[in-house]
Parts: sequence; C-alpha cells; structure tokens
Amino acid sequence: MLRVGLTGGIGAGKSTASAVLDELGAIIIDADQIAREVVAPGTPGLERLVEAFGRDILLDDGSLNRPALAAKAFKDDESRLRLNSIVHPLVGQRTAELTESAADDAILVHDIPLLIENAIGPTCNLVLVVHAEVEQRIERLTGMRGMPEEDARARIAAQATDEQRRAAADVWLDNTGEPHELEEQVRKVWEARLVPFERNLRERRPASASLELHQPDSDSEAAGARVVARLRFLAGELAQRVDYIGPSSGPGPLATDVLDIQITVASMEVADELAPKLENGGFPRVPNLTSDSSLAGTDASERPKRLHASADPGRPANVYVLREGG
Repeated sequence: MLRVGLTGGIGAGKSTASAVLDELGAIIIDADQIAREVVAPGTPGLERLVEAFGRDILLDDGSLNRPALAAKAFKDDESRLRLNSIVHPLVGQRTAELTESAADDAILVHDIPLLIENAIGPTCNLVLVVHAEVEQRIERLTGMRGMPEEDARARIAAQATDEQRRAAADVWLDNTGEPHELEEQVRKVWEARLVPFERNLRERRPASASLELHQPDSDSEAAGARVVARLRFLAGELAQRVDYIGPSSGPGPLATDVLDIQITVASMEVADELAPKLENGGFPRVPNLTSDSSLAGTDASERPKRLHASADPGRPANVYVLREGG
C-alpha cells in the first residue's frame, strides 16, 4: 500500500484536502479523530489527562472539555509536551491497527496535524502539505470556528513554521486562493502522482520521470534530504551510511531532477537483506549488469553494488547500495 502523510497548520485547509482524497478513494486515517477516540469517557487516556491537567478539563457529563484542555496544554512547551506524551502513543497504537487492516493496493492517507513536529514524514512514502498564510488562518479560525484570536495565534505559534513545512513537503498544496483551487490541486496530485505511485510500488516497478510533474524551481537538496531520511528509516541498522550524492546530470529537461543517493553496507549479503525493505518502501530493485557486478575495485564505480530506483513518478531517484571499502 502507498502511505501518504497529509498535514498543514491549523486553519490551513487540511480537512478540505482530506475530504477530496476520501471522495477519490483514499483510506483516511485521521489522527484528530483517533485522538478523540482514545480520550473518550471511560478510557485510560482520559484518566491520564485528568491526572496531568486536573479535573477542570472535564465537562459536566464527564467528557473532555477540549477548549479547557487546549488553554492549559498550549500555554507553554512543557505543557504541550506533556499532552503529546499521553496522547501520541495511544494514537500510534490505534493507527497501527487501522493500517494493518487496509488492503494491499490501498492509498492510505495519514491525516496528521503534527506530522512535521513529530518527525513522522520519513515513515511515509510521500508528504502533502496544505499551506495558507497566517492571517488567512487566523481569520478562518476566529470567523468560522469561533476561536478567540489569542488562542488561535498561540496554536499557530506552537506548530511548525512555513520553512519547516516546505522542507518536509513532497507536494505543496497552496490554499491561499478559493476552495475549488485547492480541490483541483488535490485531484491532479491523485491522478498524476498518487495512483501511479501506488501501482509502481505494488508492481515493484521504477517510475518514469513525468514532465507533467516536473518542477524546475524545486529544491533538489531538500528533496534529497527527504529521500535520505526515508532510506535511513527503511534501512535501519543495515546501513552504515546513507548519503545524498546530488542530482544526475545529462541532457533533457528532467535530468537534474533525478536524485542520486548512496547506501553503504558491510557486505553484499547485507545488501541482499536490505533489498526487500527498500522494495516494500518504494524503491524497487533494478537488475543491471553494471550494478550487479561482483568485481571488487578500489574505485567506487567498480565496487560491488546494487541499484534501486524510486517508484515515485514525481521525484525519480537512483539508489546505489555499495559495499564498504570495495
């Protein structure tokens, strides 16, 4: 299955994007909804919140008074971290259960407000970020949700910055315009990137570079860092190093968008052990006489290596798995 992370600052329009993806056929795992479930009346989660923040966070019927909790939990970093330490493990456990029950060909969208803050991006095949300017978000929160402006600004200040979101975003969804414009962007990403990415992943097939998705002004360094983070997550202790080499050079409009990344391992036996992890994570093996050569040499180009490639049509990448030292 394809695992997509969806995030955005409070008031940015993430719920709109999630609704469109749901309509298109994605399976939505909504972290906020799960977070409500794990602190429902009678749950251990709610009991722990009361212990941490006091009984005045409860309504008369015993359910959670969310504005009262937010006023306490978002007043400073220590309180916010205390809230996260209680809720996040419970949300993680329930998320794992829902993920395991999804079909093999599913496009699973993890709707997570704090995806970036909690460094969850590398666990996903792709991250979508919905963006709106701060003042637009303030207006939406105060006008549409009735949130006091002071609380809205405190919530925004406690979340990731736009710069952090841009660095984490494989797809940047601009919601500074009309709602239908965001919906159109989501539909295009679904058809041109998510659906073929899922098919490539399931069929263990490298992607073909897509002119439709080509973004010549995109930051290859940031893209390389995202792919490296995913590969480090997939490889775990099997990798000695994961290094971004740079964009490929050559003729054609897409040449500099093909990322070259190198994973160094202790032996080719480890490379073979690593192969299914990379394939399951969206980097299928590419049989190649040069990359499969067993001839050792002092030069890196002659060392035994395996070649994998990204299944993502929006960001092609070559991943070379080499034995340390030749």
